[in-house]
Amino acid sequence: MSDFLEYLTAEASKSGGSFYRITEICHGVPETVTITPANACQNSYSVAKAFTVTAIGMLWDDGLLQTDERVVDIFADLLPDGMDDAWQEMTLHHLLTHTCGFPWGYLDIDAVDPNSFGTDDYLSYLFKTKLSYKPGTDFSYSDAAFYVLSRVVSRKIGRKMDDFLWERLFYPMGFREVSWSCCPQGYPMGATGLYIYTDDMAKLGELYLRGGVYNGRRLISEAWVETAKDRGYEFHRICDGRAYGKGGAFGQMLLFMPGDDRVVAWHSYGGGDLLPAITAFKS
Repeated sequence: MSDFLEYLTAEASKSGGSFYRITEICHGVPETVTITPANACQNSYSVAKAFTVTAIGMLWDDGLLQTDERVVDIFADLLPDGMDDAWQEMTLHHLLTHTCGFPWGYLDIDAVDPNSFGTDDYLSYLFKTKLSYKPGTDFSYSDAAFYVLSRVVSRKIGRKMDDFLWERLFYPMGFREVSWSCCPQGYPMGATGLYIYTDDMAKLGELYLRGGVYNGRRLISEAWVETAKDRGYEFHRICDGRAYGKGGAFGQMLLFMPGDDRVVAWHSYGGGDLLPAITAFKS
């Protein structure tokens, strides 16, 4: 076990809660430690959003979408009468940055009973929502934004986003079991509910660390990697700028550390915050 992983395991063991697995990929070499035995596939919660960002990036690379496209143009034939005028301003960039106008926490199936939505058509449900502010003028984190992005992917290519990612990401990167929670109509939620192995989750960080290349194969462009980092499309600078990271509810984390040539991922339930320990660690 590497010094870093041994140190992080010790910090996790004394931090409270249940850490299941921690994966480190250092200089391209992966290593995983199990702290609390659990099912191999765990819910990554909002780390799922980083995978949706990657799907959007692949379509951006393919020339099938632009981040300044308006949502109402993509779904023009599905829009209901009496729609809030503020929707006319919403772009994919607003969805990717949670500046689109949805109320805070909207469409969060981890916290709200989906039966309370009163419909099996989540997209129509969202289109009938009155936005809390004009897109681009404020910030409110919501799962609704990334459900819409999941539907954008399907709209552009005529397939569900998880099927697309199996072809373009999961299979090429050697993922094993993967499952994504879906709406009643079968579309991945996009924002949460992605069940994967910890060491597979870490591979996405390795892809971004390597500028879009994994095991010598380019899967996304370096231009998209830089765009996602610069615009804060889910990966944000953390650990005093040492890493880019994306967390999820109940203590999930995926981060990549360019200066250390390292990726770290973990699944937990109620695990403590390891980021101060990572910030303090001296290679």
